[in-house]
Amino acid sequence: MLLIDEYGVGDTRTMDEKKSYIPDLWFFKKEVSGSILLMLALVSAVIIANSGLGHLYAHWLHLEISIFAGDFRVSHSLLHWINDGLMTLFFFTIGLEIKREVLVGELASLRMALLPVVAAIGGMVFPGLIYLTFNYGQPGAVGWAIPMATDIAFSLGVIALVGRNLPSGIRVFLTAFAIADDLGAVLIIAFFYTKSISMVYLLGAAVCLLILLVGNLLFVRLIPFYIVMGFATWVCMMGSGVHATLAGVAVAMLVPARGKSDIPLFVEKVRQIINNLHTSKDIDSHWFSIFIKPQYLDAVHTLELTCHDVETPLQRLEHALHPWVVFMILPVFAFFNSGIPLYDIPVASALTHPVTLGCLLGLFVGKPLGITLAAFLAVKSGIAVLPEKVDWPLVLGAGMLGGIGFTMALFVSGLSFESAQFLNYSKLGVLLGSFLSAFVGSIYLRRYMSRHHPVPDEAGKGLESPANV
Repeated sequence: MLLIDEYGVGDTRTMDEKKSYIPDLWFFKKEVSGSILLMLALVSAVIIANSGLGHLYAHWLHLEISIFAGDFRVSHSLLHWINDGLMTLFFFTIGLEIKREVLVGELASLRMALLPVVAAIGGMVFPGLIYLTFNYGQPGAVGWAIPMATDIAFSLGVIALVGRNLPSGIRVFLTAFAIADDLGAVLIIAFFYTKSISMVYLLGAAVCLLILLVGNLLFVRLIPFYIVMGFATWVCMMGSGVHATLAGVAVAMLVPARGKSDIPLFVEKVRQIINNLHTSKDIDSHWFSIFIKPQYLDAVHTLELTCHDVETPLQRLEHALHPWVVFMILPVFAFFNSGIPLYDIPVASALTHPVTLGCLLGLFVGKPLGITLAAFLAVKSGIAVLPEKVDWPLVLGAGMLGGIGFTMALFVSGLSFESAQFLNYSKLGVLLGSFLSAFVGSIYLRRYMSRHHPVPDEAGKGLESPANV
């Protein structure tokens, strides 16, 4: 049977083969290699910050970079441009993932969404409470949101390294609650880490978002339109005082999730194009046949446009940005945010400082405890059910990996503290808590698999969530 889909015309693989193929060659390999690159960036930053190149590292962090046109001039440090500029693209990608999950993924219905959403809430509340237990009434209390979010890329990279025999449901659960608590982190940044607001710039951002909404409703599907208006929204958000990265999430919510044509129309058009092509194997198998017969090139162009029309702007942007986020933006962010000059701080006292302990134990203890307990209460109350082939030990293992909070935790650390000392303490706690969560969680899941000898789940070779497409 002729299959016409994203792999191209004439692909004869079965759908089961494709389900196992997509994640293995696209999503999980990227997550594993991206996680390794992220780890290298983290380790490199710590080594360089504590070597003879430490002064050069600090110089680069505070290197002033200016953008100007006529009398207009904006100057910020390199670290600021990374955290408010590059990370906006990361938040934009997160926004696209959230929108897709709400529309067609694990958050698409109340029953599907309740378990990961409730687990995410528990995974935010418990770490926050543990942090405040150590820091209540002290200057470090402002960092209560640091250990709340899960690093999606790193946690999925670890679970992919652990083994393919884990049930697919646990991967879906981990992805869904990580996305849900990233959404929670975005809301926390919006409400609790906005210091002053310029109403003029905020009004400008609102106008840009309104134009994006109107464009969506008028069926505008031109990617450049959303790029230009998204950039304008980001500029206005930077001037408003609201954290600029929130522009990424807001714009992502207004990117169209529908293409110009639907699948039946797409298939019909492709069949017409193919049926109108009359070829001879003896003549047209030569490499120059497409030059001799212009109708072949016309057919290729028409087919290309047809494929373009059926793919949604949301899918095109997510597919285009994902490699850049995984392989460039996150490693660059990690490199410039995780360099801790240990020679500047007494390590012994730093390890026992309330900020360090709050971040470390919030991630390493609070995350698995909150996720598992909240999920248990949701299931026992009857408002949610466990995914197929998933038991409570597996939920606990996923909760352990939920304690990997590198990216978002380091990001919130930078928003929380102006003091270099407290910032270093929080980074130390985040790095230790995340490393411990990754190490203990991976060992726990490997031991679980060795004890239970699970039968390989063909449908679970990769994540079935749309996040990997």
